[in-house]
Amino acid sequence: MKELVRLRMRPSRNGRTFKYMLEYVDEKGKKRCKSLGHADERKAKKQKTDKELKLRMGLLGPRAMKLSDFLEDSLARTGDQTRHSTQYENKSAMKQFIEVVGNINYQGVTLAHGELFRQSCLDKGNSRATVSKKVRALKRLFALAVERKQLPENPFKYLRPPKWRKGKIEVYKTDECGRMLRVARDDSGSMPWDLLICTALITGMRRAELLNLVWADVDFETKEIHICPKSNTAETWEWLIKDTDSRDLPLTDDLVAMLAEHQARQPDRYAYVFVPPERYKVIRKLRKQGMWTLSDARLKVINNFRRKYRKIQKRASVGMHLRFHDLRNTALTNWFRNGMSEHDVMRLAGHASFETTHKFYLAVADDLVDRARAASDAGVGQNLRRISGAPCFSEKGN
Repeated sequence: MKELVRLRMRPSRNGRTFKYMLEYVDEKGKKRCKSLGHADERKAKKQKTDKELKLRMGLLGPRAMKLSDFLEDSLARTGDQTRHSTQYENKSAMKQFIEVVGNINYQGVTLAHGELFRQSCLDKGNSRATVSKKVRALKRLFALAVERKQLPENPFKYLRPPKWRKGKIEVYKTDECGRMLRVARDDSGSMPWDLLICTALITGMRRAELLNLVWADVDFETKEIHICPKSNTAETWEWLIKDTDSRDLPLTDDLVAMLAEHQARQPDRYAYVFVPPERYKVIRKLRKQGMWTLSDARLKVINNFRRKYRKIQKRASVGMHLRFHDLRNTALTNWFRNGMSEHDVMRLAGHASFETTHKFYLAVADDLVDRARAASDAGVGQNLRRISGAPCFSEKGN
């Protein structure tokens, strides 16, 4: 077991006596050197053992902190162990919590504060789904504090998120996809929207995965796309994948041909598949100025992305309730409808949780309405048709 505390001897100025010292790293990661003020070896060893035990058990007394300081302390301790988007959600939720309850000592937070925050969010017009997300973020922060022995218990342990009905999985119909592809193909802009939409429908890639795709990820020989995180280089900016580290996705022959044709139209040695060269120049300038973050790589690769996509939907007469992400939903649903297993879809989709994949399976497999219709028709449908005089197509000879 690694030694957390070292016992040292420090000689006096005249070199004739000495005192024992304890050297260790405290809970903040800072090196400490504490004088014991005596030369009793037995006593010093006991003090060393006590300090070692306290460090291992995390029993160092937690210091009082305001909520803003508590947030920064928590983020510093967690470091890069959580995704940048999760850190952003935690910051945003805590900032709004402070606006409601004040920048109080985190040790004084109670369930009543959480209930006040929950109702305040609802009163401001936040959707129930949004409020649930904020509550989960706060509960996560305080749960970490319990794990770190900063709090005896989570004050929000019994804070219930508002009940809300999860919407069904939305998908595009085949004719809607066809209309959007035709409209996108006629678009004269620099963004290859038709290729982007087609790739999303075939591979089920997320928007950020598509916009951070580089040509080195496309294997024309094996007809595969390799989804992997990116590092900061002269040509690429840093980007991390959601949920999983990397995965491989198959390409169809038609999509391979479209990608090859698109690559031939781009500048030599150009890195990104879907980022227009003019936008790439702007991003490079922002990077040099230190104005490009990991969050930007997820949200701001293409300016006004949603507005431009909505324009294509409108011209194609496609319902505006559908999102770009629903192209991914459509791909996953098609995989299930064509007989793929839940395990295979989970791997291709890059889901970290089986429950997420299972929702798509249930959406396809749930034929309850159809079965109920058939049962009703078999039970009373024929009698109703006889009474109304309508032809009974299910009877023989009709």
